[in-house]
Amino acid sequence: MLREVCRAGFAAMALVLAPVLPVQAAPASAAKTTAAAPQTAFAPAPLSELAASVALKHESFTLPNGLRVVVHTDRKAPVVAVSVWYHIGSKDEPLGKTGFAHLFEHLMYYGSENHDALFFEPLESIGATDANGSTWFDRTNYYETVPTSALDLALFLESDRMGHLLGAVTQAKLDAQRSVVQNEKRQGDNAPYGLSEYAILEGLFPAGHPYRHEAIGSMADLNAASVADVHAWFKANYGPNNAVLVLSGDIDAATAKPLVMKYFGDIPPGPTPARYEAPVPRTTGIKRETMYDAVGNARITRAFAVPGRADAVTPLLDVAATIIAGGSSSRAYNELVRRDQLAVGVSGGVQAYEKVSILEFEIDVKPGADPAKVAARFDAVLNDFLKTGPTADEVQRVATRAVAGTVRSLEAASGQASTLAEGELYTGDPDFYRTELARYANATPEAVAAAARKWLSGGSFELTVLPGKRTDRDLAVDKVAPKLASAAIPAQPPTGALSPPIDRSALPKVGATPALAFPAVERATLSNGIKVTLARRPELPVVKVMLAFDAGISADDRAKPGTQSLMLGLLDEGTTRRTGPAIGEEEERLGANISATAGIDRTRLVLDTLTPNLAASLDLFADIARNPKFDDAELLRVRGQALAGIKAEMTSPQALALRELPPIIYGPDHPYGVPFTGTGTTAGVTAVTRGDLQAFHARWIRPDNAALFVVGDTTLAQIVPLLETAFGDWKLDAAAARGTKSFTSVKAPTAARIVLIDRPGSPQSLILGGKVLGLKGRDDNGTAAFPLVAANDLLGGLSTSRLNLNIREAKGWAYGVQSLASLVQQQLPFLLFAPVQTDRTGDALAAIAADMKAFGTTRPIDAAERDKVVENGVRSLPGEFENAGAVLTSIERNAVFGRPDDYQATLAARYQALTTADLNRAALQLTDGAMVWIVVGDRKLVEPQLAKLKLPVEVRKAP
Repeated sequence: MLREVCRAGFAAMALVLAPVLPVQAAPASAAKTTAAAPQTAFAPAPLSELAASVALKHESFTLPNGLRVVVHTDRKAPVVAVSVWYHIGSKDEPLGKTGFAHLFEHLMYYGSENHDALFFEPLESIGATDANGSTWFDRTNYYETVPTSALDLALFLESDRMGHLLGAVTQAKLDAQRSVVQNEKRQGDNAPYGLSEYAILEGLFPAGHPYRHEAIGSMADLNAASVADVHAWFKANYGPNNAVLVLSGDIDAATAKPLVMKYFGDIPPGPTPARYEAPVPRTTGIKRETMYDAVGNARITRAFAVPGRADAVTPLLDVAATIIAGGSSSRAYNELVRRDQLAVGVSGGVQAYEKVSILEFEIDVKPGADPAKVAARFDAVLNDFLKTGPTADEVQRVATRAVAGTVRSLEAASGQASTLAEGELYTGDPDFYRTELARYANATPEAVAAAARKWLSGGSFELTVLPGKRTDRDLAVDKVAPKLASAAIPAQPPTGALSPPIDRSALPKVGATPALAFPAVERATLSNGIKVTLARRPELPVVKVMLAFDAGISADDRAKPGTQSLMLGLLDEGTTRRTGPAIGEEEERLGANISATAGIDRTRLVLDTLTPNLAASLDLFADIARNPKFDDAELLRVRGQALAGIKAEMTSPQALALRELPPIIYGPDHPYGVPFTGTGTTAGVTAVTRGDLQAFHARWIRPDNAALFVVGDTTLAQIVPLLETAFGDWKLDAAAARGTKSFTSVKAPTAARIVLIDRPGSPQSLILGGKVLGLKGRDDNGTAAFPLVAANDLLGGLSTSRLNLNIREAKGWAYGVQSLASLVQQQLPFLLFAPVQTDRTGDALAAIAADMKAFGTTRPIDAAERDKVVENGVRSLPGEFENAGAVLTSIERNAVFGRPDDYQATLAARYQALTTADLNRAALQLTDGAMVWIVVGDRKLVEPQLAKLKLPVEVRKAP
């Protein structure tokens, strides 16, 4: 499809289109706005009934070689999610081999004996979506969602790396992937608080404990890895008897079994891996450590080791942690953030793993507050909970939120597959998620209190990270070996005859891709003129409602940047009918999520709720959207949170670059020439008054500037009366004129330049390149950019793009390179993002510039690349619109750009009509004009490299 956000884009790049603001509620209306209808008493659906109704019907079977297979049928889209989970993770690594499981995850993507090439190439050619792999303490998994017609090829690839890998693992591949992994590690370490997890795990677990180190491993162990080590690791851990395969989607067991037997059935069983002892450590007192980092505010993390995910107590502890600090309705938020104003945010919850879990609280200290005082106040909140226990309402609210979250996670085939695989791998029961749901639904105050008193009254680890010069550290290299719980068992004979080997000399052919079945669109108009667009998706009892406005960060107050962000941040802090705490509590009772995003052009308020609770959720949604109180005391507090957020952005390389670039490429007076983070400036936020918030809302958040879009389990006949009650009597403020924006044409600079932002001690350099294109997103109803976005896929949008293959795969200088042309309504920004190792900053920038210069000129797009992008675009369509969120975004985009309702159905034909000439013309649009390069890194190490490029360099100091 026309990728309005690159499907594999970095999180920082996604900020350009829709910065998600740190609020729980949607923008509210001005004080003079007519109030919504009086609140009606709505009873939420019974939690036990909701939990019992969640069921993924499946069939399971085991091959003679021990491979466990689970099949779930879901025919809503012609796609199948393929998910392979190996029961091997970082906790299974022996002494001196930290990072091996994750390193091997990378190696298994880089060729097998019968496809000795990057696996992403055939996966992209078949239009695989949600394709990736990951490693954590307990497992390594590979997953992709593919068109049903391409299932054979996906199974061929997964089985080839399971059974036919080692002949393709070479020293050159090991060296290349070691470099990529080390750059991934540097990228994580370079983030604010990026070194904290090393300290937390080492403080929580004793030496020799398998959970004491992160999956990324230590630089020393990664450097020591040899090809012999890698071969031995694979032979010991990746047999079919140590894996689970789940197929979910347009497939059934009768069809799946012969296919799985065909591709996996000839692989002999492997040994049963050795397992290490991983007891839950029990200690007394609080062990404390202090670190320094380049961060905007101090952060206190309190961590407890608790039982693993299969233990019945774990959901109870998660309920307790959420009540204590899990969001804006929690006790710690009400005490530390709202009342005492010592913190700007808190969080709490359980990270559940196989053998142990980690219950963790985080408190972000308000700048200027004493961390020791904050920690003492948190202790008071925690101890009061342990003394008094939770209320029945608190337990019910949190349990409802947990159950609703599980329901939402099961919408896409990929979510279904991972849920079933997780249960089978860790407990031998694919339905274990139902056991967990029942435990949440049946939680009682007494049980939650007893669990908390047992596990939160003992020892814990507390890390305090203070602003300052970073404390240099890496993952500790243990000298204590983990204790063996069970020795490896040699491979046993299969339980039956293995399948005959298949011909693996060529990849299976892919069948015809079915036509996209995009949901039919229905329309209505409320009595006040707000238009309603509905696309039905009845597969799950979930409804999403978007209230969208022509606003966005381009509508922000230029005199006081951050006005809109601050307004959005205040919306869940009180209306004329509800207090801030009451809003959060009601959201939890309903299992609803209300959020706000401000992209460049649009401000969107989104309700995501359960169908049985739709009426009550809409009442809350409308109140938040229409009746804000904008209380002066709350404004003072939330302003402090917003200023702390801006300060935090100044310490993040990605956010800092996204703040600096837009005013340079668009100009400071252009509506797009504002920080793409959407948070405004310190001076602007400081100056905002209550009247400014009311005035902004009256100009922009108003019924004549609004449209409603609905996707989910409802009908037009059901939803329109509910929307009419919620929004139909919303009247204009006659005294406020509708907001307008003024755009001028922007020309790209004729000469490239570099802005170097000095961030001393950075373990990596961040490169963000950008310029303004001549094309406008609204040209030809938003379709003029279609060839341009397809061309960008070849340059930097796909995993196999030219930039990624060169900078990541060939040179190993970065974890990844990404570019995108954002589909905004006015002139498109073209952005390129590359976090690179410090000693290669200049080389990487030169190589990227050379690749861009050759794109469409000395190295034009050829027929093979044209076919690649067309095949990927056409075949990925069924998977692109599998979830309701994608459908919701698409129907809103159709309305904004004036596209027909069947626009998505025309995308396959648009791809197929692309020629190499079309793509090369688009390539020239992307590369014409000079780039502005933002480089965030250590000046003393980077500036000499940049000087060799013979480009003007402006040096700025990181705030």
